Amino acid sequence: MGVFSPADTVQRVQRTSVRGPTFIRLLSRLTDVDTARPNIALPDRLSQWLDWTHALALSATLDGPAAPSADDLSRPLSDEVAECARVRQALGGAIAGARELVASGDDTGGLADFAPFRQRYLVLQRSMQAQTGQLRGRLRDSVASMSADMARLAGVDAVMEAALSPREQALLGQVPGVLGRHFDRLRIAAQAEGAATWLDTFRKDMQSVLLAELHVRFQPVDALLAALPAR
Repeated sequence: MGVFSPADTVQRVQRTSVRGPTFIRLLSRLTDVDTARPNIALPDRLSQWLDWTHALALSATLDGPAAPSADDLSRPLSDEVAECARVRQALGGAIAGARELVASGDDTGGLADFAPFRQRYLVLQRSMQAQTGQLRGRLRDSVASMSADMARLAGVDAVMEAALSPREQALLGQVPGVLGRHFDRLRIAAQAEGAATWLDTFRKDMQSVLLAELHVRFQPVDALLAALPAR
């Protein structure tokens, strides 16, 4: 049994570029950085991110015999769908409420401070991470209980989460800093030009970034939902 390498797969398929997600394009706009199409195929990139321990674990999951979970699926599949929808709606509502956050000072920019916005963003990030992580584990248990093949799929998802989550969290942890620099640029421009609505513009931008991040965090959840039988 050989060690799994995503680089091997790409030799058998046509290499295509991956269009950047909304989240990346939005951050690019806020930082005035032009994001070109990636010049490396996704399987090649993954082969750089997975170390040998993760590669071995993934290979064992893909090649080894899989058995469905011994635990019976105690929750109806419709409950899983409803719970995911509930969490998504609750997080979306919390993000909408973040736009109402009022910093000290007024929209002319003199005393406005980014600190309250940063704190609110960090709180919402932690909430998104915790709740989507719980959903992912719950759905993985449901998928694993269905059949041997589905148990193998759940195992692959578990390995990929362990391998990629630290990198994902490190990258997402940089977003508040990006927003802070965007906040400063808007404030300086407002002071120079006498603009009175810059703070509301920033609130809208922060809300857009939060919603885009929520979409990114829900992608593994949505993928596991798609693996469940038609409801």
